Amino acid sequence: MKRILLALLCAVCMSSMEAKTIVAYFSATGTTKAAAEKLAKQHDWRNDKSRSSIEMSDPEERPTIKRCTDVTPYDTVYVGFPIWWGICPRIINSWLDNNLPQLEGKTMIPFATSGSSGIGEAEAYLKKTYPTLKWQKGLLMNKR
Repeated sequence: MKRILLALLCAVCMSSMEAKTIVAYFSATGTTKAAAEKLAKQHDWRNDKSRSSIEMSDPEERPTIKRCTDVTPYDTVYVGFPIWWGICPRIINSWLDNNLPQLEGKTMIPFATSGSSGIGEAEAYLKKTYPTLKWQKGLLMNKR
């Protein structure tokens, strides 16, 4: 029996000229309101101080992530992300770096969403940055 593992690496809000994002919330005490406002500011790619802008301005940036599920028992690993500045967000590099020995020899398939970019530049970046992994053609999975 095949098992499929879905791991949430990072949830992000993105916007483009065609798409708009809303952070909807209910807050009884103000705690959720503060979290929603922080979330909206962190992920606005047009804001130079947003998380995405800061991360993507430094190619060596590797955000800290918690250890995820052991990938050892799997043969194929799908790696999903929104496309930021044409490539994967740096948190994907953090995850790949943390799991690199366990990913050797596995079939790696990137999948992405984007408001305007294709996946080609992201595929090329991943192949160049992680040449020892067996990358397959990626999938662009927009709602359109």
